[in-house]
Amino acid sequence: MFGFCSDPSQIDGLTWLACYLTTGKHMAFYGSFGTVLILLAVTAPVAMLFGFGGAAAARSRFLPLSLFGKGYTAIVRGVPDIAFFLFFVIALDQGFEYLRHKVKCPDWDAPIRQGNDFVVCAEAKLPLSTSPQWMHETYGFFLAVLTFAIVFGAFAANVLYGAMRAVPRGQIETAEAYGMTQRQAFWRILVPQMWIFALPGLGNLWMILVKATPLLFLLGVEDIVYWARDLGGTKLARFSDYPHGDWRIWYFLALLVFYLLLTWVSEKALARLTRRLSHGQATAAGEALRKAGA
Repeated sequence: MFGFCSDPSQIDGLTWLACYLTTGKHMAFYGSFGTVLILLAVTAPVAMLFGFGGAAAARSRFLPLSLFGKGYTAIVRGVPDIAFFLFFVIALDQGFEYLRHKVKCPDWDAPIRQGNDFVVCAEAKLPLSTSPQWMHETYGFFLAVLTFAIVFGAFAANVLYGAMRAVPRGQIETAEAYGMTQRQAFWRILVPQMWIFALPGLGNLWMILVKATPLLFLLGVEDIVYWARDLGGTKLARFSDYPHGDWRIWYFLALLVFYLLLTWVSEKALARLTRRLSHGQATAAGEALRKAGA
């Protein structure tokens, strides 16, 4: 990055360190922190949509829909995360390619499943082999977001379902007695009040999601764990312009600081949100706020 870095063998001390920390790989390492934050920013609302849909389906009076919601929650929560991540991404990718293959190559007569190989026509590949690198990375990130959202959406569905049941049934019956339909009572009475009951569980789920972001490495996304392991490993002079010993402890220490700061900020934000949602609620926190204002 700097002009004096053209010949690393001729520099040392802090100058060497400045050159070392500004290499192309280190820039990718710094950018991977943004990848984690973008993943969290995108996955959290998508997972909430999955969770809300699953919870609403589970409490539906239409039996097939109720069974679907409860089945989604139970099945996904019952499978270890790492097994789901390793299996589901492959199945999802092959599912997309299979559908594209049927549309784009209807005359294909060879079997798609050939032993352990999954073979589709070149036009059905996702992304295409001729696509630029950024499309491959974007597609991998999309699969990661969808997988995270489905997994954590099941946990969110369980939390939201319990929160919906925690709202006193008498309030729903009163709303219906005043002439509200079931849909109106759901959106105007149940949904606004359930969040204070759901927030503790959703807060814990957010923390788990933050800690689960290193699973991006299993999905082929070059995240902070991938770069920390790669950059921190021993580099010999014949393979690198900046040879060094095993420095992984320092890189993973940087990850430790990053995650601690992220969880600290999250705790502060969740505490403020809890305080705001507690106003006027018949909960211990809401009663404490009422007495403090009186």
